[in-house]
Amino acid sequence: MTNPVTTKRDGAVFEIMLDRPKANAINVATSRALYKAFAEFRDDPTLSVAILSGGEGRFFSAGWDLKAGAEGEAVDADHGPGGFAGLTELWDLDKPVIAAVNGLAFGGGFELALAADLIIAADTAEFALTEVTLGIMADSGGVLRLPKRIPLPIAMELLMTARRLSPDEAARWGLVNKVVPKDQLMQEARALAATIATNAPLALKAIKAVIKATLPLDVKEGYALMRSGAIPAYTKMLKSEDALEGPLAFAEKRKPEWKGR
Repeated sequence: MTNPVTTKRDGAVFEIMLDRPKANAINVATSRALYKAFAEFRDDPTLSVAILSGGEGRFFSAGWDLKAGAEGEAVDADHGPGGFAGLTELWDLDKPVIAAVNGLAFGGGFELALAADLIIAADTAEFALTEVTLGIMADSGGVLRLPKRIPLPIAMELLMTARRLSPDEAARWGLVNKVVPKDQLMQEARALAATIATNAPLALKAIKAVIKATLPLDVKEGYALMRSGAIPAYTKMLKSEDALEGPLAFAEKRKPEWKGR
């Protein structure tokens, strides 16, 4: 059996590709392989940004492997660390992930994309939470994340009807960052990742940590929490060598040399 997940490094950028033809469906073994890749990204201090892609086929991911279900894999099977697809419940991943959605992202495939921090979609992409047609609901993050990303009535409609969302409509709702021709998808995702990777890694971690901690709060409460010292990534950034290096490099008219400490 070939590995359902492949990885590639390019400087501080880590590419993770689902490679399970024909539909990149996700069973327990694939979830665990995805977790292994995301854990490698999380734990390597030389890596700053990840790109998750589904290759060049018709599917980004069809979600849960229904054939595995028919063969006995339970709908609530233990998909291992990180939950379904290795990312949907990977709470300690403190670095940014870009989903490069090449095609159909259905069910758990859509939920996997929603677990990323940014989404670049090909013009061939489509999104749908199809679980209700199978007698279940999108409980691998869809029912929790989608209403936080787009207006509640639209999220309710998508969850309850399983209708397909085009990339252009997804862009109108602010769900995706950019829609591009399919043959430019990885080029755009890599350009975005490269731009992010030029910045201080501790600042990237602090941004993700502060947003996660303060998103449910109003601005005043968010300030109070951020200034309280209760967000370690923010405090670490403020006291870091990189926080001194940035202004120094600016004054000396040179590129900063980030150390991540």
